[in-house]
Amino acid sequence: MEREEIKDKLAEIIKPYVQDMEAFGNISEATDLLQDLKINSAHLIDVVLDVEEAFDIEIDDDSVEKMITVKDSVDTIFASVDSAA
Repeated sequence: MEREEIKDKLAEIIKPYVQDMEAFGNISEATDLLQDLKINSAHLIDVVLDVEEAFDIEIDDDSVEKMITVKDSVDTIFASVDSAA
């Protein structure tokens, strides 16, 4: 799976949890999920669960803590998908 595909799917997954849709319209790899998109920490767990289901992967707690920006999240998903293959 390509990084761009992962980024697009991640955007679909996080969209229902975004509190700042204006920031979502300008999403980039530097976008901070909590600060820029105003996703609260409880919803971030929901995002991780949705990501695990969508990509059929498991993300360990250490990796979850590193999923701060879109880039960090894509990197984590990409590594998990790659190792699951």
